[in-house]
Amino acid sequence: MRALWMVLLTVLLSGCGYNTFQSTDEQIKASWAEVLNQYQRRADLIPNLVNTVKGYASQEKSVLLGVTEARAKVGSIQATPELINDPQAFAKFQAAQGELTSALSRLLVVSENYPQLKSDQNFRDLQAQLEGTENRITVARNRYIKAVQEYNVAVRSFPTNLTAMLFGYGVKPSFTVEDEKEISRPPTVDFNAPQPAPAK
Repeated sequence: MRALWMVLLTVLLSGCGYNTFQSTDEQIKASWAEVLNQYQRRADLIPNLVNTVKGYASQEKSVLLGVTEARAKVGSIQATPELINDPQAFAKFQAAQGELTSALSRLLVVSENYPQLKSDQNFRDLQAQLEGTENRITVARNRYIKAVQEYNVAVRSFPTNLTAMLFGYGVKPSFTVEDEKEISRPPTVDFNAPQPAPAK
């Protein structure tokens, strides 16, 4: 009789999704580690980029300070594996990364005003590395989003949702767009707008 219960329990557990939760949770952890790895790569590039810009554009202190402060804010957040299980901490982490991205964008826009800076080989190399890193971040985030999606579908689908409830598995947070309403609106293109006066 005991052997029958063991066989029945094994069959039930194999079809209940427990192993699915284990494998998708590991996928999420691996994907999250890659996201953190790419964010760290970006954070490591920033001091060199700021110092290079500082050499040419020291009068742009507010932009340089903004990048430095945003990087410090990102660095102050403990990016542990548990972060992905805490929606508030995850949102805080995502907001800090968004601020850093915005600050870096402002820095690169400022660099357009300094032709000598743009021609500096070190700056160009750092800019290329930063662009590559931003692309890697996008890929890593997409992999994380897909892993979370697979996990969350299992948490919410029958019959695996019963296993999720039994073992306390909940929906995990994913990356979101900061201003979804703004980006869902198509851009307005007006070719009849007044043209700027030609440079003399």
